[in-house]
Amino acid sequence: MKYPTVRTLDRRTFLRTGTVSAAALAAFSATSSSHAQEAAGIVLPPEGNRILLSCKLGMITRKIGDRELSLADRLSLAGEAGFDGVDLDQAAEYTPAQARAAVKQSGVFVHNAINHAHWRQRLTSADENVRAQGVANIDHCIRVSHAAGGNGVLIVIGRANDGPPEIVEERARNEMRKLIPLAAALGQPILIENVWNQMFYDHNTPAPPEQSADRFVRFVDSFNSPWVGMYYDIGNHWKYGQPREWIRSFGHRCVKLDVKGFSRQQNKFTDIGEGDLPWDEVRQGLAEIGFTGWATAEVGGGGLDRLRTVREQMQRAFGL
Repeated sequence: MKYPTVRTLDRRTFLRTGTVSAAALAAFSATSSSHAQEAAGIVLPPEGNRILLSCKLGMITRKIGDRELSLADRLSLAGEAGFDGVDLDQAAEYTPAQARAAVKQSGVFVHNAINHAHWRQRLTSADENVRAQGVANIDHCIRVSHAAGGNGVLIVIGRANDGPPEIVEERARNEMRKLIPLAAALGQPILIENVWNQMFYDHNTPAPPEQSADRFVRFVDSFNSPWVGMYYDIGNHWKYGQPREWIRSFGHRCVKLDVKGFSRQQNKFTDIGEGDLPWDEVRQGLAEIGFTGWATAEVGGGGLDRLRTVREQMQRAFGL
C-alpha cells in the first residue's frame, strides 16, 4: 500500500516563525508523530478500550475452499471478525521478518507470541539439552513478538513429573533468568500460563476444589522482575479455585488473559459463556485490580462466522 505524501513544516522552521504556545507545539508534535507512523506503516490496536479482544492464530482457518491462506490473510480474517488483535500461537512457523511483514500487510495488530513446543522442550526437563532448546524457542518468540509490534510471550514452563517440586521449580527459574535480559531489552514480558501441568496447585484435590493462587504468586515474585508475570487462563483453573480470588491474588502480576469456558459439573471445557464459570465474579475481580489489557480466546475456531461468534461471546462475558 502506498501512503500519501504529507507536506509539513519541519520542527526548526516551525519554531523560527515566532513564539508558539505549548498547546500548539503539542498539536504539532502529535500531528508529526501521526504522519511518521503512517509513513512507516506502523500498525496500532484500537485506543481507549479497557479490555482488548484477541484470538489465537491457531483458531483461524488455514484454508478457504481450496485456497491456502497466508499469515497476512489469516490476520485479516481476525480483523474482519471484529477482533482487536491476534496472539501468534504458532510463532515457530515464522521468522521475525515474516511476522512483521504480515502485520504490515494485514493492518491487524499482533500482541503476543507463543511456541507450542513448550510441552516437549520444557524448562523443567532433567535433560540440559532439552532445556536449552526450550530457552531457544522462547528467545525466538520474544523476537517474533517484538518484530510484529507485540508486547509479550506466553510460556508453559514444564511439568511437575520432571522431578521433585523444588528441583523442577529451580530448573525453570534458572532457565527463565537467562531470558530476562532479552525480554527487558525488547520490551517483551515473559508471561506464565496456569495450565494442567500439576505445578503450583494440587491436581487431584477432592471437592470442593477451592485452592488459592499463592504458589503461582510466590514463583512469579521469586524473580523480583517487572519482566515476569502471569497470562492468566480463566477457564483452566476454575476447576480448582475461584477466579475472582485468583485475579485479586495476582493483582498487577495479571498482565494478560486466556479465555475459555469450563463446566465443573460436567468436568469439561466449553465455549465462552457456557458451562458454570461465574463471569460476574471474573468481571468484579478484574475491576478490583484495575485490569486493562489483552484477553485472548482459546476455543475451537474456524472461518469468519465462527470467529465472529467467539468475539460476541467474549463481549458478553466481559460486559463490553
